[in-house]
Order: sequence, then structure tokens, then C-alpha cells
Amino acid sequence: MFFNLVRRNSKRNRRENGLFFFSLLAAIVAFYIILSLPNQDIMGFLREMESGAVDRLLSLIPAFYAVTLFILFFLIYFASRYQLERRSHELGMYLMMGMRRTKLLTMLLAEDLWSSLVSIVVGIPVAILLSEVISLVTARAVGMGILGHQSAVSLSAVFWTIAGFVLIKLAAFLLLSGKFASKEIGALLSPTPEGAKRQRPAVLYRIALALGVLLLAAAYLLAISGEAWYSLAVMGITLAFGIAGTLLLFYGLRTVLGMLAQRQSGKSGLGVFTFRQLQENVIGQPLSLAVSSLLILAALCCFGCGASMTLYYGSNDTHTLDYTFQNSENPSELPEKLKSAGLEEYFASVFDMRIGQMRSESNDPAEAIHMDEMLALIEQQADSSAGSDLLDAYSNIDNPYVISLLGYNQLLAAAGEPPITLNNNQAALYGYDSFTNREKAELINYVLSQEPEIVANGERLQLTGTIQTRNPVTDRAITLYFALIVPDETFDRLAEETYTHYWDATLSPGFVQENGRMQAIQQINHKLDATDIHYESYLQSMGRQLFYQVASSYLTLYLAVIFLIIANTVIGMQFLTQQRKTGRRYRTLVRLGSHYEAICLSANRQIRWFFALPIVVAAVGSVFGVRALFSGFLPPDLAENIPGLYRIAFVILFLLCVVEYGYMLVVTRASSKYILTRMEAGREE
Repeated sequence: MFFNLVRRNSKRNRRENGLFFFSLLAAIVAFYIILSLPNQDIMGFLREMESGAVDRLLSLIPAFYAVTLFILFFLIYFASRYQLERRSHELGMYLMMGMRRTKLLTMLLAEDLWSSLVSIVVGIPVAILLSEVISLVTARAVGMGILGHQSAVSLSAVFWTIAGFVLIKLAAFLLLSGKFASKEIGALLSPTPEGAKRQRPAVLYRIALALGVLLLAAAYLLAISGEAWYSLAVMGITLAFGIAGTLLLFYGLRTVLGMLAQRQSGKSGLGVFTFRQLQENVIGQPLSLAVSSLLILAALCCFGCGASMTLYYGSNDTHTLDYTFQNSENPSELPEKLKSAGLEEYFASVFDMRIGQMRSESNDPAEAIHMDEMLALIEQQADSSAGSDLLDAYSNIDNPYVISLLGYNQLLAAAGEPPITLNNNQAALYGYDSFTNREKAELINYVLSQEPEIVANGERLQLTGTIQTRNPVTDRAITLYFALIVPDETFDRLAEETYTHYWDATLSPGFVQENGRMQAIQQINHKLDATDIHYESYLQSMGRQLFYQVASSYLTLYLAVIFLIIANTVIGMQFLTQQRKTGRRYRTLVRLGSHYEAICLSANRQIRWFFALPIVVAAVGSVFGVRALFSGFLPPDLAENIPGLYRIAFVILFLLCVVEYGYMLVVTRASSKYILTRMEAGREE
């Protein structure tokens, strides 16, 4: 009998408070996904390439987990208190009918544990399935292939998810049970008083509203200007302005809502009642609305910045080479070594790439090259930031390099690009892609179109064509900021005798298609490790790129989901709590002749406004917040792509608006059900 009562009450609580139940399910899923991150295929791959960075990333997970538990505790505490207040009359009747308080508390604890068990039984399988889907999609996207994916259930993640969830649920219940046990039966049976809020002079609210707007504007200005990233003090000031501005803004919003209520005077319907109710809700809880808005702002910034950077990293792959080999003793023997090791069949092309430091007649590398004519052309555009940067960089080249044309043309052929054609007195300019953004490239190409002459080791060369940015070797082997691409005969005259022979290679397309690029390179790496061939593979640069993807996706999206769950659940449950506290007003409306549809319409408008106020403030702030995060975290080669990242961010923000609309529908449905219970216009003693 007791167990059946517990089960029925628990089922009814989940049905009547579905918003909270589904929020807990989402939290369980997020817990498991972040805790199972070390077991995913992509992390195993990254450990081989970027073990130090990955270990630091994984070391942050317990901290994220602990902070999330701390935040979710307050959500569960608030929601559980709402449930007890909603059932106050029912619990008082249990005591009136003779149930002992200890048995009542035992029943409530059993209900809480049963609901927790249902949440875990439903949430853990969903979390495992979603984690596998994410791991599979990630493995497929990065080139591991479906065959390279290995399914794994993280038992430690399951344990800590269950342990953390049960811990905060139990802690919240124990705190609430202490408050509940001290209440008299009469207090339980009586409705919760609405509570009067002290009204202050209207001018004070207007000042708070204006000051809040000014502080927010100052915070946004500091954020998007980049000043906030220069020092910890400025960052602290920016955050302080933003938080204080949001608090003051919501404190002063009652002025705006009061004006909207006055504009409804004389109109038919429940317009004045709607805005007076809304005004009272905002007056009663400006702090919680401001905190919810800040959480939504954090979620929007994490979603927008994290997702856009992840998608950009995945789409900005300029991969051409799979391997770069180096044999310092006898470079010409490298192809034979590959053949003798049985590796020749795995490569589509293997070609020589000669790169050397430029000779100098004075034995001073800084005097090896003179570019007066080119610098003069750049100086004409020095009023732009790109022009001044290039002028400063090209005026201080102290270690110029030259690249052989034959090898570079083979690189272009491997990339499917047309070759460079040069005479013996011509040269093409090379610049590393990460240091040459679009604005700089346009300026350099304009200068090159004038075909300026330079002097390299006393030899006059004419620069022609456009700037070349495709890396002549795999990423880690060498990074050249500036070099000249010259014909092989010219290379022999300009390069130091101790220049370096690199051998670049691309894998066979069939081998890559069969195994996936990551698996294919890993297989070749194992074979190469058994030889004395020194190599650098694409996995080194790919590992760094994937690390940025993982760091900017898993952690930011995890935080965004948690923040979004907490903020929307708090907003929804605050409205439903306040609606129940003012339940007598709805019965009064029924006595005055209002219809169910009209009352529901008024409540629905209140819900839309109650959600819209923190969401709109957060959405406006996210425009500046995402831009500030781009300024602070983007590497130099991504800084020029901010418009494209913004487009991705706005798509993500639009999808989040759909999620917010879903939350409003859930609260609207719960509100309509409650109003239906108030439609009987009976006497209330």
C-alpha cells in the first residue's frame, strides 16, 4: 500500500512538473557525455598527437563537473521547494488524517528516490546512445572512418553521473525536509501568502533603468574593442559592469511595464490585468530574472562561439601533403628506402622539395635581400592596418629563404592547382597562410601586379604572379614566414650549400578511401617506425586542429546546455510558482465573468513576456559577447573570418530561439491546466 502510494505520487509529480523532469534528464545526458570524453575515439587519437594538451583538457573535466553539480543543486532545491509548496495542502491533509511526520518524510524521500531512479533509468541509456552517435559522427568527420570507431560504455562516467545526481538530490531534500518539518499543520493547509513588496519612489526605478543601460553599453564597448583582454583588471571591470547593469536593468523594468499597463486602460480584455501581473512578477524577483538572463547570455555565447569555431575548424582544412621525409645523410636514397620497406605502393606521389637559406655576400643574412621598390609600393598603402603591418614585417626580414620551383609545382599539382611559370630572372613570393590574411594578400597581390624588382644576393629578380601560401612541407617540419620561389637554376645560385632536402608524399587515394585518412596514416606510421626513416605526418597538424575542435565544442557546448537548462527551468518554475500564489485572482476573474479562453490568453501573454524579458536582454548581449570571444580566442589566421563565423553563430542562435519557444510551450501547457482547476467559482473559506 505504502509503495503504491509512493509510486502514484511520483508519477503524478513527473506528469504535473514535466519541465523539471526533462531538465533533469538533459542534465544527466550532459553529465555522462562530458565524463565519458576520455573514452571517446577522438581523445585516444589526440593523446598520441597532443598528449600534453589533452591531459590538461581532461584535467579540467572534474572541475567542470563539480561546478555544474554546485549550480544544479540550487536548481533542484528551488524546483523541489516549488513541488512541496504546490502539495502543501495535500501534505497537511496527510497529517490531519493521522500520518506521523516521520512517515510523511519517509514517503517524500521515497518519492524523490523513485523519481531519481526513473530519471537515471531513462537518462543513462539515452546518454550512452547520444555519446555513441557523437563519437561516431566525430570519427567519420575527421577521417577515422566507421570501421575505425570502437563502441565503449564508460562505467566510471555512469557511476559518477549517478553518484553526483543522487547526491545533490538528497542534499536538496534534506535541507527542504528540515524547513518542512518545522511547519505547523495550519500553515500547510493555508495558501502561501503572496507577500507585499515595498514600493520605492518611481524616480529611483527610472534612474536604475538608465544606469543599467549605461553600464551595459560600457561593458559591451569594452568587450568588443578588445580592451577587456589586455589585463585582468579591465576584464574584471567589464564583467562587473555587465552584471551590475543587468541587475539594475531588471530592477528598473517595472517602470516600463507600468507604462505598458497604463496604455491598456480603456481597452477590452484583460490587458491591464496581464501587465499588472507581469509587473508584480518582475517586481517580486528581479534578482532571479537577472541571473537567469546572465545564464542565458553565457549559454548563447558558448553555443555561438563554440559551434561556429568548431564548424570553421572542420571546414578550413587546406590539407595537401600526408608526409614529409628527411634524410640528412643521403637525400637521394629516400625513395629507395621506401621501396625496400615495402611502402612504395601506399603512396600516390613522392617528390623532392628543396628549401634553403639565402646566401649573402657579406655573410650577414639580413643583407641577403633588398626590396626597396616593393617597400615603396607598400608604403603608398601604409595608412591601412594591413599596409603598416606588411611594411614593418618586410622591412625586417633577417633570414630569407628560397624554394625550388620544380618541387613547389609538384606540390601544386598534388593540390590540383595550376603550376607557376617563371623565367630565370623572375621569382614568386611565398607567405605562410596563418600570417597572411585576406586583406594582406590582396595588398601583396596588388604590389606584385606592378612586378617590382628586388635584389637577392646581388642578383636582380622580378617578382610576378600572386602570393603563394600552400605550405611546402607538413605543418610541424618547418614554418616559413617569407620565402622566394625561384627556378631550380636560380635556386642553385641563391641557396646556401647546406640547404635541406625534404621529400613530400601523398597517400594513394584508394588506400585512404578504404581505411579513412586517420587510420591510413596511423598504419603507415607504424610501418615507418620500424625503419630508420625520419618523418613528419599530417597527423601532427591535424592533431592540433582537432584539439581546438574538441576543446571549443565539447566544453563550450556542455556549459551552454547546463546554463540553458538551469535558466529556462528557473524562469518557468518561477512563473508557475507565482501563478499559484495568486491563484485566488483567477477565481475572482471567473466570478466577474471571464471565460477560460480569455484567462488562458492573458496567462500566455504573461508567459511570453516573462520569458522574453531575460531572453531579449541576453540575445542583445550575446551579439557583443560572441564578438568579444572571437576577439579574445581566435588565432590570427581566423581573425579575418569573423563575418563568416558570425553567420554560423546567428544560425545557432536561431536554433536556440526554437528551444526557448519549446520551453514556453511547456510552461503554457502547465499554466492552462492550473487555470482549469481555478474555473470553479466556489466559496473559499
